Amino acid sequence: TESSLWRSTDYGTTYEKLNDKVGLKTVLSYLYVNPTNKRKIMLLSDPEMESSILISSDEGATYQKYRLTFYIQSLLFHPKQEDWVLAYSLDQKLYSSMDFGRRWQLMHERITPNRFYWSVAGLDKEADLVHMEVRTADGYAHYLTCRIQECAETTRSGPFARSIDISSLVVQDEYIFIQSWTPYGTCPGLPCAIFPQPHEALSPYSVFFQDMHIISTVENQVFAAVQEWNQNDTYNLYISDTRGIYFTLAMENIKSSRGLMGNIIIELYEVAGIKGIFLANKKVDDQVKTYITYNKGRDWRLLQAPDVDLRGSPVHCLLPFCSLHLHLQISENPYSSGRISSKETAPGLLVATGNIGPELSYTDIGVFISSDGGNTWRQIFDEEYNVWFLDWGGALVAMKHTPLPVRHLWVSFDEGHSWDKYGFTSVPLFVDGALVEAGVETQIMTVFGHFSLRSEWQLVKVDYKSIFSRRCTKEDYQTWHLLNQGEPCVMGERKIFKKRKPGAQCALGRDSSGTVLSEPCVCADWDFECDYGYERHGESQCVPAFWYNPASPSKDCSLGQSYLNTIETLTLFPVSPGPVEHVHLRVPFVAIRNKEVNISAVVWPSQLGTLTYFWWFGNSTKPLITLDSSISFTFLAEGTNTITVQVAAGNALIQDTKDIAVHEYFQSQLLSFSPNLDYHNPDIPEWRQDIGNVIKRALVKVTGVPEDQILVAVFPGLPTSAELFILPPKNLTERRKGNEEDLEQIVEMLFNALNQNLVQFELKPGVQVIVYVTQLTLAPLVDSSAGHSSSAMLMLLSVVFVGLAVFLIYKFKRYVLLSLNFESEPHVRLLRCEPASSSPTPPACVPSLAGCLYLCQINK
Repeated sequence: TESSLWRSTDYGTTYEKLNDKVGLKTVLSYLYVNPTNKRKIMLLSDPEMESSILISSDEGATYQKYRLTFYIQSLLFHPKQEDWVLAYSLDQKLYSSMDFGRRWQLMHERITPNRFYWSVAGLDKEADLVHMEVRTADGYAHYLTCRIQECAETTRSGPFARSIDISSLVVQDEYIFIQSWTPYGTCPGLPCAIFPQPHEALSPYSVFFQDMHIISTVENQVFAAVQEWNQNDTYNLYISDTRGIYFTLAMENIKSSRGLMGNIIIELYEVAGIKGIFLANKKVDDQVKTYITYNKGRDWRLLQAPDVDLRGSPVHCLLPFCSLHLHLQISENPYSSGRISSKETAPGLLVATGNIGPELSYTDIGVFISSDGGNTWRQIFDEEYNVWFLDWGGALVAMKHTPLPVRHLWVSFDEGHSWDKYGFTSVPLFVDGALVEAGVETQIMTVFGHFSLRSEWQLVKVDYKSIFSRRCTKEDYQTWHLLNQGEPCVMGERKIFKKRKPGAQCALGRDSSGTVLSEPCVCADWDFECDYGYERHGESQCVPAFWYNPASPSKDCSLGQSYLNTIETLTLFPVSPGPVEHVHLRVPFVAIRNKEVNISAVVWPSQLGTLTYFWWFGNSTKPLITLDSSISFTFLAEGTNTITVQVAAGNALIQDTKDIAVHEYFQSQLLSFSPNLDYHNPDIPEWRQDIGNVIKRALVKVTGVPEDQILVAVFPGLPTSAELFILPPKNLTERRKGNEEDLEQIVEMLFNALNQNLVQFELKPGVQVIVYVTQLTLAPLVDSSAGHSSSAMLMLLSVVFVGLAVFLIYKFKRYVLLSLNFESEPHVRLLRCEPASSSPTPPACVPSLAGCLYLCQINK
């Protein structure tokens, strides 16, 4: 094995071989250029031969060689300090250097690959702070931080106390993202929480998902692609508020694919140069279609196909049945242009591979270009080409994408309207890639490849300098307006850009293209997005999602904070994390007064030795203390009773709280739903609780039954089913028999509404769910006023089964102590906090742009 090092100081015209300066026997594996000082270069030796590093401070003219005691896999340079470097070794250790690799210090072992980050400027107090994900021996991971020269066990910090998912730590701009698992099968085999973290506070917002990718953090908003529990090859796009905590759905079912290395590729593309423009490939009824948004996902529309084809013939393509579809995969090869590209220095210019038709196709494709940010498109090639931006985007260079050798390339100076053909080699070359140095104003491109499959590498320098006769002047430019479907006001701003006039063969400069004018404008409906908890219906209406209660308090209750109780204010102890990570309290939904109830707590991890359980019932000022994870309790007072269990292991304390409805008597009935609900059922406690509340509100709206006399509990599993509890009124003043008769009338009213399909709710736009009475049921007919043995229950069930063969039971009574726990998975809530007073309803619309808040008003 051997390697060669070549250096050019005249942009590739001549090269000097430097093997004697790095060691004739040294085999090199990688070259790094310091991003903050281009004169400083690092070369890594092949780890199979030796472990050494070569350092240059004069742009690679001379080198110093240093032996290492570890084998480097990758390097990460500090964004500000040119001599600070992190090195990740092949044995998953992280090292740091403060003198550009001359001396190294071990920071930590068992670091997850590519999950270590430098401090964030302006947010972290110490510039030498490092964020890292550390694996533990038991298969979990933890998020730790420490300074590069003070990373001992005593100086390391754990900002997030619990274990996190492996390979989930992401530090991007002002946000820190981690993922954490929920045990006990809440989402079997799935990570069940996203934790987008503002750097100052760790406030989790949960979304149940299989996978998550951070797409962008532009303008303090997070764009996250989330693969939810019922998705296979698609992701949903969410956008956050400016704190990165609350997320709203921007687009569903975005297509995903696998890259060459097995990595996930989300077919979502952020257009460079103009903020807020995204392209997405959405799966619609087994077809993939390309959509574009100009307002960060608030509105999406199909792409209008070109009016004419390459030959000038009219294109008959009518929306929405036919449109332009694009391949949105960016190149994984740094020496290839990829299937779509745009540049910060050429705002509004997009080049992409795609096709015209009803859906995205992988055959019969061509290359298309847009000069106005995606509003209109033109076809420039009828085959696949690689297209590179030259001269700050003022020129385009195209080369046919083919496994065959090529001799020619094409150059355009008028954004693809016309192309000039040039031969860059006399012998056809198998092209492996091309290099266009970022920011170079000399219009130079280096093409590399082979003349044959057995020949050596060939480098071809392509210099376009002679084509540009002069530098551009003011007369060589024209302006263009950014539009969204013809509207000049986009995201509360009116923007005017400048670009070179078609046909002007003059050289651009760094600031030649860009924004000429940016001024605020009066906001319209499309400048507003739905607030958290609201979903869009139609063009401008925001309505609450099924799970969101507009009257709920907008401020979360913090740990240790008090909440209002009907009798007195009770403050629970703050929760301290430790070896006990989760506790789940199992209680029935409804219980009979003066009847014993069985209550249990499930702790995770399960093997922790001796634990102490503190049981708080109602407004008691002292807990019941046990070493057993279950307890029996008799409630003496009717109404809603709160149960809290606190589990102590050493100095650690964690808790869970549940409510139980206690009554003298009640009736119940099983419910079923239209089949479309099953597809959207993630089978998690939070979702079941939300659906139960939605059904309850629907019943109250249709029948007028008091809200406090209805309780709906949704069962785990599929098909989705629930139990409706009809409760007696509060403050009983009449004899029990009379109130039981009143309950019968309420039951009759509810059953009539259910049997007439009057109880419905909209789960999401376009998904209407109908609630039915389950006629065939296995529920026992038991009166709570008398005790029953297990054998009597079995006999009674047998009678019921025989009776079902003769007639159908229309309705039934059940007075039973529910000792079964229907929520078999955990729903961990560290504190149950309720508002002391009603909170005003949050607005249904918030402005997409901060400036809009002061410029326009909404009259709804």
